[in-house]
Amino acid sequence: MTHATDTLTRHPVRLRTLVAAGLLAAVPAMPAAALTTEERAKRGGEVIRSLNNGQPQPTLERMREEFPFLAEATEAYALGDVWSRPGLDTRTRQLAAVAAFAAIGETAFMKIHAGYALNAGVSEDELKEIIYMVTVPAGFPRAISAARTLSELFAERRPSEGDTP
Repeated sequence: MTHATDTLTRHPVRLRTLVAAGLLAAVPAMPAAALTTEERAKRGGEVIRSLNNGQPQPTLERMREEFPFLAEATEAYALGDVWSRPGLDTRTRQLAAVAAFAAIGETAFMKIHAGYALNAGVSEDELKEIIYMVTVPAGFPRAISAARTLSELFAERRPSEGDTP
């Protein structure tokens, strides 16, 4: 046993202090002033408008009427904190969300995020490939349900016969 190891073994307080210092050094520093809930919600609102072609999200707005705390938490945390993080572009983030929601069987949320994915330039064929991938971890029933939901979305977004291009 080396002297350093022997010293740390006999002095558990010193070991805990060194471990704590190492952990603190590994954690990024918080900004000088943490964002308020209102600032986080504002950032979340900006995220939703960027995903939804400048429009508010109808499901979130309906939730705001009856469940304001849940809507605020969704806007501030999910959108303002998580969705606005750097590290993934919008396209990748939406593909991940579509896959995750499809895999857990949450087709309503999957449909919303598939719409955002289309808005971000993801093609229908790419979304279909995501659903094919879902068969492996989540099984055919979830993938088939997701496929039906995507078909509805595609039909809703395609111009009707009477529309002009």
